[in-house]
Amino acid sequence: MKSSQYTTSEQAEHLLSEISRWPGRLRELHERLRPRFARPEAFQHALLYLQAILSEIPRKNGWQIAEHARLARPYGMQRLLSRAVWDEAGVRDELRACVCQTLSPPVSAVDEPPFPILVIDESGFPKRGRHSAGVGQQYCGATGQVENCQVGVFLYDKWNRKMMIHLSV
Repeated sequence: MKSSQYTTSEQAEHLLSEISRWPGRLRELHERLRPRFARPEAFQHALLYLQAILSEIPRKNGWQIAEHARLARPYGMQRLLSRAVWDEAGVRDELRACVCQTLSPPVSAVDEPPFPILVIDESGFPKRGRHSAGVGQQYCGATGQVENCQVGVFLYDKWNRKMMIHLSV
């Protein structure tokens, strides 16, 4: 018989199982976006960019994102965001469809509420420099005053009490 310190709760096992599926789900989403990119290089850089943004790297600037993607220089990532040809509106619409599909519970779910209750929260957090996207003198919710900060928008699922999406503005 195993000692209790070596057992994993059923809820934790479910969570770990769900987390292990995230890389595959990201690749599935990325594949759905293929028709929105004019060139395969930009399409590939989009996946590398998303993987870096979702990673634990402390600073998400061009050089760190390129290093995380194992690229020698950040120019490919910068080109993706500034000059590459891709259908931004189409990517947005596809992402919206994916989010709506994910948040809509299956009809057969007995214990689930009939629809998700989502809370959108905009919050500012202080920043020292000016090099991150969207940093400037603005109201900062964390400190309650106008100062140098970046604003993020968070989408929470009220039933499951978890953050669904975080977007920096």
